[in-house]
Amino acid sequence: MAKNDPVTIKKYANRRLYNTGTSTYVTLEDLASMVKAGEDFLVYDAKSGDDITRSVLTQIIFEQENKDGQNLLPVSFLRQLIRFYGDSMQLLVPRYLELSIDTLSKEQDRLRQQLSTAIGVNPLVAPFEQHIRRNMDLFEKAFTMFTPFARRDDEAGGEGKPAAETAPAPAAAPAAGELDELKNQLSAMQKKIESLSRK
Repeated sequence: MAKNDPVTIKKYANRRLYNTGTSTYVTLEDLASMVKAGEDFLVYDAKSGDDITRSVLTQIIFEQENKDGQNLLPVSFLRQLIRFYGDSMQLLVPRYLELSIDTLSKEQDRLRQQLSTAIGVNPLVAPFEQHIRRNMDLFEKAFTMFTPFARRDDEAGGEGKPAAETAPAPAAAPAAGELDELKNQLSAMQKKIESLSRK
């Protein structure tokens, strides 16, 4: 196995996790430490061979969230995330979250320095809010490209006009070919990010 290849973790029916790299059994806490240390791993079901890395990482987050003083996910965020499942926005949410966390990761050294020199946390609030607002603006613009009709119906304000009057002119909506191209570009970006994350 190459040095940068992800370590294989096998999960057995008794829920025990086995690190094939060190030939030892590990816990979710051990895997959390590996993530924090920048060690990449993939988790497979020992019986079926299915890749269950996503569900195990979710379990790690659940364990971390249950520790006192370590909550990262606000209740409002969790509620909104649940609402996105099965929604037309679901296609865009993973990319948006990846871009946001990637930006935060790249700026973490600068933010830590600001935190260490600031008396309180207030000096950090404005930059964070500006960053979030910029991301949300981009997110909403991308969303309108996928749902132009729904967006304009909302903007009409529901004044009781007939559908024919409130519907946008067909010429204003992107052509089917353009929409397909946007979807293909988004899918290509998603695949590229996934391939990079495996390296």
